[in-house]
Amino acid sequence: MLFNSLHFLIFFIIVTGIYFAMPYNKRWLWLLLSSCYFYMAFVPIYIMILAFTIVVDYGSGIYIEKATGKKRKLFLIASLIANIGILVVFKYYNFLNDSITSLFNLSGSSIHLPYLNILLPIGLSFHTFQAMSYTIEVYRGNQKAEKHFGIYALYVMFYPQLVAGPIERPQNLLHQFREKHNFDYRRVTRGLKLMAWGLFKKVVIADRLTILVDTVFNAPHDYNSISLTIAVVFFAFQIYCDFSGYSDMAIGAARVMGFELINNFDNPYLSRSLKEFWNKWHISLSNWFRDYLYIPLGGNQVPINRLCFNLLIVFIISGVWHGANWTFLVWGVLHGTYFVVSVLTTGIRRKIAGRVPLLNSPLLNTCFTFSLVCVAWIFFRANTMKSAFYIVQSIFSGIPDLYRDYKKHSAVIEYMGMSNGYLALSVCLILLLLIIDKFKSGKKISFFFERQPIYIRWSIYFILILAVLFLGVFENREFIYFQF
Repeated sequence: MLFNSLHFLIFFIIVTGIYFAMPYNKRWLWLLLSSCYFYMAFVPIYIMILAFTIVVDYGSGIYIEKATGKKRKLFLIASLIANIGILVVFKYYNFLNDSITSLFNLSGSSIHLPYLNILLPIGLSFHTFQAMSYTIEVYRGNQKAEKHFGIYALYVMFYPQLVAGPIERPQNLLHQFREKHNFDYRRVTRGLKLMAWGLFKKVVIADRLTILVDTVFNAPHDYNSISLTIAVVFFAFQIYCDFSGYSDMAIGAARVMGFELINNFDNPYLSRSLKEFWNKWHISLSNWFRDYLYIPLGGNQVPINRLCFNLLIVFIISGVWHGANWTFLVWGVLHGTYFVVSVLTTGIRRKIAGRVPLLNSPLLNTCFTFSLVCVAWIFFRANTMKSAFYIVQSIFSGIPDLYRDYKKHSAVIEYMGMSNGYLALSVCLILLLLIIDKFKSGKKISFFFERQPIYIRWSIYFILILAVLFLGVFENREFIYFQF
């Protein structure tokens, strides 16, 4: 069930209305049943996968808490194997099969392993990581094992963040299912406004940019340097508006009912460094890798060689987490390499920046960071490695051709699936987004609006509604991160 569909609108109204009308001690059951229906709206049979992992992790949590010594670790390992095993079978088996077959072919041998003709369950990586965080936190002693099976199942199945996050920790979410949330007009309206803003980012900006991005990336050889550059920049904002739009709608839907989820984005494209970018992009996943992989590997409390190794490992696994394709792996390697180079050149960069004050310019650093992120996005979005390398090469080698075409008064911007008017509108929408993000930076925009006169507030709400209705692209496009 897509957040940007009429089906979800009806679902949300019914579920929320009945939630507040029901007795407090029955609400968990209603939310669990509703979440099951929400997930089964995609591929019903796959709810059995969630049921299996829920049973395994629920039992593991209880046994981990009761056990002592090595048995605690054994129960944790059993839980992790069950979760990772399902992820490997459904998400990585065919990719590994292809890779092994290709390796044997290169060596002159042949091997034939059966393919699994199965669909990837929606949001498998997200709820797998959330389930794993529960057993790890119980093992570490940071969370008591949940004895109520229904409450634990709801922790994994909670529909707002079930298929694309944010990835919650048990310490933040589990206790909220036992709290009584009364209808609060101020909180409800804040949640609805956040949902509306998320919907705007999805259907007005992201889905509009998708038209151009898909056209160019599906046939990159047909386009010149400037067209490819526009497509790459548009994809950067497409994936941001698509994913952050989903997160806003998820957080807003939960807030309406009284639940607070972790903020998943914090104006990442205004970052002045890659470290700042990853502190602001997909925050729940970045925190997950930091706490459960980077720090256990030694974090930054190790010699510099080991630090570089830790950074590469984390980003490689992050790339593989996003998808079973070499393009995602390269995307992770690129970001890992960025960090390694940053660590190794820290001293030199500080000396140069001290002598050249211009290099300390916030705008320059933001543009440079965004450029590095965009280069990596090429591999994330490209259909194949060959296409990705072609795009990178063409963007940088095609500049002389653009100059020649300009001197001949030839068109330098080719048709990319949308008219010049729609292209201009898309650019304006991106600029509007950046202005609003800059305005929100360090401020609570909801509190700002609440202090404004009612006619200003409702004028802005009315404009937002009209923009969604008249500028939105309503083709029921899935959110990008559903595939992960």
